[in-house]
Amino acid sequence: MRTEPLPSPAHATVTPHGAQRGAFASITTLFFAWGFITVTVDPLIAAMKSIFQLSYAEVMLTQFAFFMAYGVISLPAAALLKRLGYARSILTALGIMIAGCLWVPCATAIGTFAQVLVALFIIASGITILQVAANPLAAALGPPERSHFRLTLSQAFNSLGTAIAPYLASSVLLAGGIFTLHAGPITAAQRMTSLHHIDVAFLAVAALIALLALFITSVRGKLRLPQSTPQHDSVHAHAHASAPASGALREALRSRWAVLGAAAIFLYVGAEVSIGSAMAIFLHRPDVFDIPLEQAGKWVSLYWGGAMVGRFIGSGLLRRLRAPVLLAGTAAIAAALCLTVSHAPGALAGWAALAVGLFNSIMFPVIFTLTLERSSASNAATSGLLCMAIVGGAVLPVIVGQVADATGLRSAYLVPMLAYLCICAFAIGAIRSDRLAPARGEL
Repeated sequence: MRTEPLPSPAHATVTPHGAQRGAFASITTLFFAWGFITVTVDPLIAAMKSIFQLSYAEVMLTQFAFFMAYGVISLPAAALLKRLGYARSILTALGIMIAGCLWVPCATAIGTFAQVLVALFIIASGITILQVAANPLAAALGPPERSHFRLTLSQAFNSLGTAIAPYLASSVLLAGGIFTLHAGPITAAQRMTSLHHIDVAFLAVAALIALLALFITSVRGKLRLPQSTPQHDSVHAHAHASAPASGALREALRSRWAVLGAAAIFLYVGAEVSIGSAMAIFLHRPDVFDIPLEQAGKWVSLYWGGAMVGRFIGSGLLRRLRAPVLLAGTAAIAAALCLTVSHAPGALAGWAALAVGLFNSIMFPVIFTLTLERSSASNAATSGLLCMAIVGGAVLPVIVGQVADATGLRSAYLVPMLAYLCICAFAIGAIRSDRLAPARGEL
């Protein structure tokens, strides 16, 4: 993976602190934006299932189309970043996201689910490019010793976007039209109303992204990394972890811990996305909360909000507990909650499903750092492979949908349960490697 070093205090072009803060604020809004858009797909899934009368496996193709962009676009995004630089890459990404949002009304006018999938892939492609450019900038806009703080703060705003998106999106996507129907067949007028609500939601998102693009244009001169010295390469390699070059990818695949960490990230993202994708439909069921679909969609905010709160709690716990121990515990609890969902009656199953979000919270960063510490490959190669493993969000939801069609939605929660058990095994392996390390003089 190509990386650019962070600025050295002795050799960097100095940017005024106020300008750096303004640039960092603009980058942080990008984190919020892509978090908001990514989780807007959750209530969209519930809407698509009802509007197009889809099976669970069919409707989960929405997540397949969205998250597959991470696997397809990551490497081209790195090349684009090298060619255009940070500011123009970010603006290009925002333009692609706007194009995807504008394709949604075309897709609903055609009236085919396949065209909605095309629109989602376009949007996610823009988000992928955005992440490739924004992650290193968030880490680099300021003193190197505070890079982890800046990246964590930006990720907190990303979590804020994921927490509020389901509530706001459900108010539009799952209101009126076919969702006011209590009995009888769906009429053409009701279907058109629901499709129009989808158009309104994505046109509004396109307008907000356009405003954000104007803001980024106004500060684009500050969105660049100054010249630097090699001493900060390792820090920036950790931050710029979104798209490995093919050589670095081969290097990572030769490391046992890099491969194990990538598998853990693959399973974690797949489990988290699968549960969030089915949440509104699950809470809406008569044998769970038995609430209107719009209200159920709003309750999905509790799932993602739990993840945001859990990150703050987890930050405190990580000061007292070893990271692999905390990961093993949270993964085991998440697995137990999924088992509860599959067997518990009534509202207990709904609360158990929502509670999984709280225990998801620390998994991604802890898996990421545990893998970097143990991998025999470079930070750049290892972190690139880990970020490509986010494609698990495309694969596991489809498997969950197939299981739900075959055995029921409750039983489908056994799929993320197995994923969390594998993550628990990964954490236990990390604990064992720490115990063996002194004897062999290595991590």
